[in-house]
Amino acid sequence: MTLPTELVPLLQALVRIPSPNPPGDTRDVAAFIADWMRAITLGAEVTTPAPEDKPEAVSVIATIGKGHPIVLVHAHIDTVPIAQQEARRWSVDPYAAEIRANRVYGKGSVDDKAPLAAMMIAFVEAAQKGISGTLVLVAAAEEEVGGQLGTKWLADNGNLPAADFFIIGEQTHNHAAIAHKGVIRAEIRATGRAAHATNPDRGINAITAMAKVVLALEQYHASLRDRVHPLIGTATCNVGVIHGGSTFNAVPDTCTILVDRRMIPHDDPAEVQDELRAIVARVAAEVAPAELTIGEFLVSGWFSSTLDSALGQTFLDCIRAELDESPGPIGYLPGSDAKHVQDLAAQSGGEIVVFGPGSYEVAHAFDEYVDIDELQETINILRRFLNETLALKGDEG
Repeated sequence: MTLPTELVPLLQALVRIPSPNPPGDTRDVAAFIADWMRAITLGAEVTTPAPEDKPEAVSVIATIGKGHPIVLVHAHIDTVPIAQQEARRWSVDPYAAEIRANRVYGKGSVDDKAPLAAMMIAFVEAAQKGISGTLVLVAAAEEEVGGQLGTKWLADNGNLPAADFFIIGEQTHNHAAIAHKGVIRAEIRATGRAAHATNPDRGINAITAMAKVVLALEQYHASLRDRVHPLIGTATCNVGVIHGGSTFNAVPDTCTILVDRRMIPHDDPAEVQDELRAIVARVAAEVAPAELTIGEFLVSGWFSSTLDSALGQTFLDCIRAELDESPGPIGYLPGSDAKHVQDLAAQSGGEIVVFGPGSYEVAHAFDEYVDIDELQETINILRRFLNETLALKGDEG
């Protein structure tokens, strides 16, 4: 098989290897990346680690050079799946990587195989020229489901270095993002007593009890408006799903809601969980004998960094030179794997930036695409940054 060595054909090849998560089987796309890195990047150390708990969640790590500075570039190789309703709305084959109007269309085209393709090409060019320092490329599994068995597992198990600078590929229109929110999710359940609707006073209406919880959470959300981050706005609380009752002529004995509590950087997850528990406990006293319970919390952390170091300022300068506009820093509203490398950055005194082409608004939608000109800007910025920080030898490419 002829391996693509140019940016757009490489992106097309990556898109044409489906890697939806769930189920999160990245073996095929990881094998392609590893084979490509070994064939194209002579001298690179390439590994394909995977956790025992999910051996099909394979990541790829490629390393060249030694010593400092250590620059780590990262993109994830899993995508969201294509839902049945979404599939009917695609105007192109989501895995054909078709080019229309100077855009590459396809599932994963922008999230996250576009930044990955740019990083792979930049990595190869750096290897060909030779570097002073270390360059690490991470193509990670599991990001779309939280990264616990992807980047977090890689970091916790010693697969990743405490780099001096981390570039996490996501959709920022090639600006430098240094913060995103975290999230805590929980299910709250109300339990009452069923009865016939002709005599509802014999029952305990779980929906009525839950309505008071919903109102209390709405008041809580309003109180969060005072917790503001300059780049990503306020902390929030949202009731996203409600289920209750079975028919119109019965008093419902159960009702559940799913709650999404967004944290801004430096929110303490334990304190946020205590706040939610306190709300449930307070309302429970009001709605007795109905009972309220809150289930296990699912926590995904926030991310915050700076770009105050020489490396950070150089990265901003490289964006400014390419885009001819302010490079940021900005906030990034979705989550990313940046949260999983914060401890490594703290060990080294390093910094983290979220960066890449395109918009997250098209990332999980039908007809996902990346603009080719914007993708070219991405690789130009990466080339410039690596050339200025890792002292590449030879002519700048």
